[in-house]
Amino acid sequence: MVMKTPRICSILFAFLVLFSCSWTISSHGHDDFLQCLSLQSKDHTSFSNIFYTPENSSYSSILNFSIQNLRFATETTPKPLVIITPVNESQIQPVIYCAKENGMQIRIRSGGHDLEGLSYTSEEPFFILDLVNLRDINVDVDKKTAWIQAGARLGELYYRIAEKSRTLGFPAGVCPTVGAGGHISGGGYGALIRKYGLAADNVIDARIIDVNGRILDRKSMGEDLFWAIRGGGGTSFGIVLAWKLQLVDVPEKVTVFTIARTVEQNATNIVHRWQYIAHKFDEDLAVRVYIRRVNSSQDGKRSIQASFQSLFLGSVDRLLPLMQQSFPELGLQREDCTEMSWIESTLYIYELPVGPLDVLLNRTQANIPYLKVKADYVQKPISKNVLEGIWKRFFEEEAEKAELVFIPYGGRMDEISESAIPFPHRAGNLYKINYSVYWDEEEASERYLSWIRRLYSYMAPYVSKFPRSAYVNYRDLDIGVNNKGNTSYAQASIWGLKYFKINFNKLVHVKTKVDPSNFFRNEQSIPPLYSRWTKNVK
Repeated sequence: MVMKTPRICSILFAFLVLFSCSWTISSHGHDDFLQCLSLQSKDHTSFSNIFYTPENSSYSSILNFSIQNLRFATETTPKPLVIITPVNESQIQPVIYCAKENGMQIRIRSGGHDLEGLSYTSEEPFFILDLVNLRDINVDVDKKTAWIQAGARLGELYYRIAEKSRTLGFPAGVCPTVGAGGHISGGGYGALIRKYGLAADNVIDARIIDVNGRILDRKSMGEDLFWAIRGGGGTSFGIVLAWKLQLVDVPEKVTVFTIARTVEQNATNIVHRWQYIAHKFDEDLAVRVYIRRVNSSQDGKRSIQASFQSLFLGSVDRLLPLMQQSFPELGLQREDCTEMSWIESTLYIYELPVGPLDVLLNRTQANIPYLKVKADYVQKPISKNVLEGIWKRFFEEEAEKAELVFIPYGGRMDEISESAIPFPHRAGNLYKINYSVYWDEEEASERYLSWIRRLYSYMAPYVSKFPRSAYVNYRDLDIGVNNKGNTSYAQASIWGLKYFKINFNKLVHVKTKVDPSNFFRNEQSIPPLYSRWTKNVK
């Protein structure tokens, strides 16, 4: 522990008066952490303005601002000892140093969409490094590139690109409030996936703070670490500060449509047929399928509806012949289609009203639910009988707000090697399934969690195997977690091979090189390689 000087004591006192004596761990840890920050920080006044503790009137609003899942906003959810919201990169370096020196667990949050809440909860005493204020976006139209800081939202990115050009876009997610830091760290996909692949496939540089507090770019971090952070998941290798993106060409006009069919309107047969052809469509065409329970308009009885939503990078005149040739079962007509700009399509695909674009600048979403999500990859078409088994489960009470989304692969996804970046789910996958269930009352959580787990279990024979693959951005602690403290390769591989397949071993080696002490960790972070289980890694 560093000896206090009179000047340091006065600064430290200003910090300490914010803290409560009732906290659950020793106040020594806080004192030492804060004293360390006061010693390491060049501008103590500005640093104190980015600190929020439970005694601060803004603590709850700062904590809840980016929480996107009410499952992790309950009274019993572990809360951070401190929330730190840096406004520039230099304020992060002393935080890392002092957290290491004092054994403080760090959680890093950019947009708050971690589906298991790991960016803002922990069973260990912890603090949140919230990147909400790091949100600069700089678009270079001539070079077709953009730098985006980790705390910026995807909607902000799309808006800033459109400010400069209506014929450039970026292949990231459909939800505009998702943060760029975590989204791209896990791969990141959206409506342009068949044309341009993942967001991480289109990253050409990055800035990261490593465990030693060094700010590195692609050249200084080296190609192994640059490989790992593009799809290897957030919070394993360092703190991503910003991404340099290769923007992609989009036409002045794209075409969108949504056609809904209930089972009474032949939905089962149409979905079954979709499985055989959606991955073979022209790469300019992506047709995703939403499965939901609805009340039939004919008699008010419950039914299952499949909504076929499409983005086509071209005109309706070019789209119609393609659909009539490859998917006549859907019965697409000209009046079903709407031409618009690509930036307007980002509103349409997220089911927002197509109108003023400034809605993309909204950094929060309304009506935050209780939520559980899972994912699967399908490599052989599912039979009609199995689809009907899914429909049967959607008639259960807990499925009132449940949803499946079938995301077609093929196109560019088939062309990129499974080891080009850590995201391995490429050729051989027909489509991806997103399972989601929403509810409104905390007391009902176990019923809804049980429902989606039963559905997931039912699907096991019909999806990828050895391993049953999963998507790291749809984090799912049901598939395995690290041991507290000292995680072995064997333990981590239970979930790691499902997310990363053949790339998991390389990620472990990169982790060992850049963070051997496992400072950056959570329940599903990549572990370093320890000598006692080196024999398990080939």
